[in-house]
Amino acid sequence: MVARRKVAVVGVALSDCGRVDDATPYALHAQAARRALADAGLDRSLVDGFASAGLGTLAPVEVAEYLGLRPTWVDSTSVGGSTWEVMAAHAADAIAAGHARVVLLAYGSTARADVKAGRRTGTLSFGTRGPLQFEAPYGHTLIAKYAMAARRHMIEYGTTIEQLAEVAVQARANAALNPEAMFRTPITPDEIASGPMIADPFTKLHCCVRSDGGAAVLLAAEEYVRDCRTAPVWVLGSGEHISHSAMSEWPDFTVSPAAVSGRLAFERAGVRPSEIDFAEIYDAFTYMTLVTLEDLGFCAKGEGGAFVEKGRLRVEGGELPVNTDGGGLSAQHPGMRGLFLLVEAVRQLRGECGARQVRREDGSLPRLTVASGTGGWFCSSGTVVLGAG
Repeated sequence: MVARRKVAVVGVALSDCGRVDDATPYALHAQAARRALADAGLDRSLVDGFASAGLGTLAPVEVAEYLGLRPTWVDSTSVGGSTWEVMAAHAADAIAAGHARVVLLAYGSTARADVKAGRRTGTLSFGTRGPLQFEAPYGHTLIAKYAMAARRHMIEYGTTIEQLAEVAVQARANAALNPEAMFRTPITPDEIASGPMIADPFTKLHCCVRSDGGAAVLLAAEEYVRDCRTAPVWVLGSGEHISHSAMSEWPDFTVSPAAVSGRLAFERAGVRPSEIDFAEIYDAFTYMTLVTLEDLGFCAKGEGGAFVEKGRLRVEGGELPVNTDGGGLSAQHPGMRGLFLLVEAVRQLRGECGARQVRREDGSLPRLTVASGTGGWFCSSGTVVLGAG
């Protein structure tokens, strides 16, 4: 049997993000991809694997063609926001098995610019096809599904709206340290509470921002690491899980699929949640952060509210810094944001984050992190554990 190769993330990058009115999604893919290759210092000719989703009739064929790639390994898995953690896991498996040597993951979206220009409307529903036809007549928009789940947690465990607001407050505090974040002005619980209601119990600031932007991540087999200009970040373990499509098939609104993907990722990495230095967690809504922290094992089920209200998520002084760039609640959220989690995780492990850089108690750089993406309305989860080289 052929020995499995170790796999490292060797290049990461963002395209221009935030308010980008003069670029197409294809251009943002290309900009991020070029920057990731430059970050790694590898030649494009080495890329024989490509993964992308969310753009084109034949994703990722159209995007690969635009980038001038002819990959022999491809992935177009599309499971919402967790897509990129799942793709990273698939890419790492392919590289480890010898099916690819260097895999590029790329994403780009002009979600904000398209709405502003009238090219599309805000997405309130995923449509009425398939099982969704039985829920759409009752007003089950995407946001409403998350709001229902949050309300269930509040009823079941006594979680308060003030505790959920703390997630947004601390995300904004982290964003204030990130010069690339879209919103950096501090916010208070009172400001969050007084904002316009979007879907009870979520007011506006409980919800992610809408932005433009792209990201790219380059994974490579261990033998290419020595040719890279950056320190490797190793893929230690991963897990994925899907749970439901229809809300009526979700056994427990207070448990996300991260409970399974996280357990698998930690087991395969051979580490415990208590060893993690910081976490990057999908945060389209404040409740997502809270329940994912529980399901990844950072606190017990039902204790997420108490966990987040003590400032633990802050880069400055937090016990477990979470979404160190400001997350989707403050930094940027151009749609399927999971790839941005991986970019920030790698930059933190490499010590490249300036004022928002996470440090261990002894002042050293972090060694272990977890990136956990969520898709749909808690329909899917992908979790990846990464370690510094």
